[in-house]
Amino acid sequence: MLIVSSDHHLQHHPELEFFEGELKRYHDTPERASIVLAALREAGVGPIIPPQDYGLTPILALHSPDYVDYLQHAYQRWVADGGIAAGVYPDSFPVRRMSRRPAKLSALAGFYAFDLTAIIAAGTWEAAYYAAQCALTAAHRVRDGAGAAFALCRPPGHHAHADLCGGYCFLNNAAIAANWLASAGSVSLKEDAALASHPPTQRIAMFDIDFHHGNGSQDLFYERSDVLFVSIHGDPDRQYPYYLGAATETGSGEGVGYTVNYPLDAGITDDRYLQVLRLAIERIARHQPEFLVVSLGVDTFAGDPFGDFQLTAAAYPRIGAEIAQLNLPTVFIMEGGYAIEQLGRNVAGVLIGFQTK
Repeated sequence: MLIVSSDHHLQHHPELEFFEGELKRYHDTPERASIVLAALREAGVGPIIPPQDYGLTPILALHSPDYVDYLQHAYQRWVADGGIAAGVYPDSFPVRRMSRRPAKLSALAGFYAFDLTAIIAAGTWEAAYYAAQCALTAAHRVRDGAGAAFALCRPPGHHAHADLCGGYCFLNNAAIAANWLASAGSVSLKEDAALASHPPTQRIAMFDIDFHHGNGSQDLFYERSDVLFVSIHGDPDRQYPYYLGAATETGSGEGVGYTVNYPLDAGITDDRYLQVLRLAIERIARHQPEFLVVSLGVDTFAGDPFGDFQLTAAAYPRIGAEIAQLNLPTVFIMEGGYAIEQLGRNVAGVLIGFQTK
C-alpha cells in the first residue's frame, strides 16, 4: 500500500471555528494527519512518498477558475482590506434567490462558502493545493500499476463543490482524482493541455464511507454516467450536511442511476453497517469500474464527536477486507475522523484489512 503524504498540510492551521453556538478550537488540526502517518509507520504500511506537482489543470477540470482564484488570494486580500490575521471568516451567505457575485472580499467569503468551518488562513491555499497533488499522485501511481495507494490529504475534500467550500473542505481531492482517472485514461498527467478536454475513457466508482455525506462529490458527478457515486452516511435529516444525501437523490440527465445514497439511522453497529456496505459494494460491482476511489472517513467510530454511529475499532479491518473483494485498483483519500485517540488505528485498520483480505 503506497502512502502519499506532504508536510504542506501543516500550513493550514486556523485556531477557532464557530461550532454549536460557541467559538471552539478548530477540529481539523494538523495533529490529525500526523497521528495517521505515525500509525501507518507503526503498522508497517508503506512506503511513504511525497506528492508530485501536477499544476492547476487537473484542479480546474472540476473547480471554477474564479473560485480557485479566490482561494489562492483570499487571505492576502482579506488582510490588506483590514481583516483579522486569524483568517477569512464569512458573515453573510447568499441563499435561494440571492445569487449576485459581490466585489467586496468579506462578502465573497460567504459567496464561496456554505458554512462557517472553511476558514482560510495564511497557509490554507498551499495546504489545499498539495492535498490535491497527493490525491493525483496516488491516482497516477494506481493508474500506472500500483494495486492501491492512500493519499493522506489535509484539508479533506468531499464537501467541496465546484465553487463552494465547507465542512473543512476547499478542493475536492477525491473528485479531482476520480475525474482525472475517468477523463485522462492513458494520458500522462504531465500532458496538462490534454487533461481538461480529453474525452472520458474509463468507468470509475467513488465510494464515500465518511460519516457525513459527500455533498460536493455527489454534485460534481450528478449528471455523469462514467463516475458512479455511492455513499453510506448519517441521514441528512439529522446530520450535516443536511441539504443533500437522501436516498431519493439518484442523479439527473445522463447521470440518472449513477448516484446511490445509503442514509443510516443513529446507533448503527458493526454488523448492520457491514450489511449495508456489502449492498453498496454489490452496486459498485455492477458498474464494472476500472478504478475505485474511496473517500475514507473514520468518523463512523463510536467515539467520534461529530458522528452518532456505534462502530467499534474491530469494524475497520473488516471494512477494508470487504472493499478488497472488488479486486479493483483502488485509491484511498483521507477525509474525516475526529476521535483523535483512535484515529490512526482506525485508518490503519482499513488499509491493513484491505491488504490482507
